Amino acid sequence: MGLQNKNRTNSSSSSSAPNEDTPLLGGHYQPLSSKTKTFANIFIAIVGAGVLGLPYCFKKTGWILGLIMLFTVGFFTHYCMILLVQTRRKLESSFSHTISRGSSKINSFGDLGYAIWGPFGKSFVDLMIVLSQFSFCVGYLIFVSTTLAYLSKYDSILGLTPKVLIHWACFPFQLALNAIPTLTHLAPLSIFADIVDFAAKSVVMIEDVFICFENRPNLKAFGGFPMFFYGIGVAVYAFEGIGMVLPLESEAKDKEKFGDVLGLAMMLISILYGSFGALGYFAFGDETQEIITTNFGQGLISDLVQFCLCINLFFTFPLMMNPVYEVIEGRFCDSRYCLWMRWLMVLGVSLVAIFVPNFTDFLSLVGSSICVILSFVMPALFHLVVFKEELGLKCVVRDGVIMFFGFVIAVSGTWSSLLEIFENDV
Repeated sequence: MGLQNKNRTNSSSSSSAPNEDTPLLGGHYQPLSSKTKTFANIFIAIVGAGVLGLPYCFKKTGWILGLIMLFTVGFFTHYCMILLVQTRRKLESSFSHTISRGSSKINSFGDLGYAIWGPFGKSFVDLMIVLSQFSFCVGYLIFVSTTLAYLSKYDSILGLTPKVLIHWACFPFQLALNAIPTLTHLAPLSIFADIVDFAAKSVVMIEDVFICFENRPNLKAFGGFPMFFYGIGVAVYAFEGIGMVLPLESEAKDKEKFGDVLGLAMMLISILYGSFGALGYFAFGDETQEIITTNFGQGLISDLVQFCLCINLFFTFPLMMNPVYEVIEGRFCDSRYCLWMRWLMVLGVSLVAIFVPNFTDFLSLVGSSICVILSFVMPALFHLVVFKEELGLKCVVRDGVIMFFGFVIAVSGTWSSLLEIFENDV
């Protein structure tokens, strides 16, 4: 599905410019991102900690079911991202006379909710965005602290476990990174993190190939119907960038090419995910751990790869917290940059990450309970509401199927994830 603009209805009789209470952001100047920077930000906004749980997920679902599940989620996620952009452009066309050339009036998912359903729509979307992005960043900190603790050779330091000590040692550096105000200024870090991440994951997959030929473990193709919903939750979590698509498109210099850049990024990410999940499971079979890198043991190459993955997630953290800052600053700081509020959010994520249990079960729970509604149900619903007078029966059915699929996965996937968590606790 392309991103060509629909026929615009630039009616001169539409409402006047929004008043000061309207949360839709005005057309202030900010530096825009080139296609390369946009691609880098899309890539790093989506590829996060979730990919590292995919081999364990394939162990649960079976590799064929896992691949089907993964590519299906990738396709629907991309489709729903396009729906959000189209919906935003359609709404902007109704008050385009108030928009400065090259700027966006609906800069976030929450603004889109406000434009469609008023304060309730904005509040609901904002809550889901905050919970999802917050949870993603919790997963990042869990991986970084767990992995670096695994690489350390100490049982305890100053009475603290290595995981807790490393966790809080990272805290001041995250405060500094999260003080950076815009996505465009974060783009150089995104490009660096992308390079490191691609190199590290490539080494992991190469190691998986060699180990696979040595071990030849027993593999299962299908893990049973209940595991399908568990796997969907992990996959939805892995394609975690829905909250970033509107801010990234807002900051793209060439907005007409944004759809092409997004499509290319999603295709490459889907291939990367499928390869990473399958090769990890092929290498270790039933011995596959929750975080695949812990299967490699300790050694120079393994330690370097795991450290590079930590670097990637460490620099991804402030990018993924950006939607949270937009919501919080919009509600409590009149959309002005607020350093102390950002630091308070970083502290909150750090505190929650200390108490979260099983890594992959946590991914599945968040993906099923929050991300499915945000990634599938809300984009399809918004698109249906805004385009209801223009859509044919085929498009209405398509949006309806996506919403139904999202609700089914939300209920079944959340239940499956909770069962896994409780069984592991026992």
